[in-house]
Amino acid sequence: MPAGPGTAVVIGTGLIGTSVALALRAAGTRVWLSDADQGAARLAAGLGAGAMLPAEGVPGGPADVAVLAVPPAAVAPALASAQARRLARCYTDVASVKERPLREAAELGCDLASFVPGHPMSGRERSGPAAARADLFAGRPWVLCPGQRTSAGCVAAVTATARACGAQPVRMPAAQHDRFVALVSHAPHVVAAALAAQCARAPAGALALAGPGLRDVTRVAAGDSGLWAEILAANAGPVRQVLLGVAGQLGALAGVLEEIAAGRDESVKRLVDLLEAGRAGVARIPGKRGGPAPSYAVVQVVIGDRPGELARLFTAAGAAGINIEDVRIEHSPGLPAGVAELSVRPEAAADLTAALAAAGWPVASAP
Repeated sequence: MPAGPGTAVVIGTGLIGTSVALALRAAGTRVWLSDADQGAARLAAGLGAGAMLPAEGVPGGPADVAVLAVPPAAVAPALASAQARRLARCYTDVASVKERPLREAAELGCDLASFVPGHPMSGRERSGPAAARADLFAGRPWVLCPGQRTSAGCVAAVTATARACGAQPVRMPAAQHDRFVALVSHAPHVVAAALAAQCARAPAGALALAGPGLRDVTRVAAGDSGLWAEILAANAGPVRQVLLGVAGQLGALAGVLEEIAAGRDESVKRLVDLLEAGRAGVARIPGKRGGPAPSYAVVQVVIGDRPGELARLFTAAGAAGINIEDVRIEHSPGLPAGVAELSVRPEAAADLTAALAAAGWPVASAP
């Protein structure tokens, strides 16, 4: 793990802040924790994320870096307060919107030379320090948006902080960041929420048929509504533009389906074209190592719903010398078993199927 700052203050001990603190602690950084919710800060400290920040400030003087892990609307006030207390030499934040906090920080008279706006592109549906993970940022992009007035020393310090957390620093202007995350993060949450809202009114019998497709599409809609409302409000313009594009696509699809329902079978070709546009977009989404997403083969294995089964399955795959690229488990309603779908390189699928079958696993390659 690359060397990080010697000392750091983390202000805000929710999921992201505590995960940053845990990652920095693992990299050898001495971390001080602060949160308006003392209970959350104590829980984070109990997890090994650092020590509680004394009321008089950082022992021995300013820390190398202070990480403001607070919602977008709280970034500027937190920065002003931290700088007034001289908590650190350099400051960064982790909010998912960049232009608004920067504008508000300037209005409050903050020292923008020592502030490097940041946004680690990682998270979970769960919140709070108990959901934190030291490896949350491993291999993930961490956007940094230094301005013209930002000191080179602070850019270097915050870049080192991101790398110490296992992330890959990416630099871009704040306005570009906000446009990009509207597409890859904010609008997807709105679309997921809109579809999930249909489930709130759906018959129980329909939801009993739900499979991985519905779960995958609606998964992010389980996030904290208050926080997401603040994020979306802070990036309203760019998110609106993406949603207008999505609405146009949905409108076109609805129109084609109306034609097909009216007996115009020739419209099926247009339907295929619209769906192919979606496939083309999926193909451009990078894989887990960056670059084009590889095509995997899927091996399906029946596993019992009892402790240790998944670990036993992975051990069998490892003994065969095969790396599992991804895994998804589909439970069988009412049955004490489920199906694990193991994604592997296509050339490894036959060997994995044979090895698992020889070990007694009910296994088949997915169609």
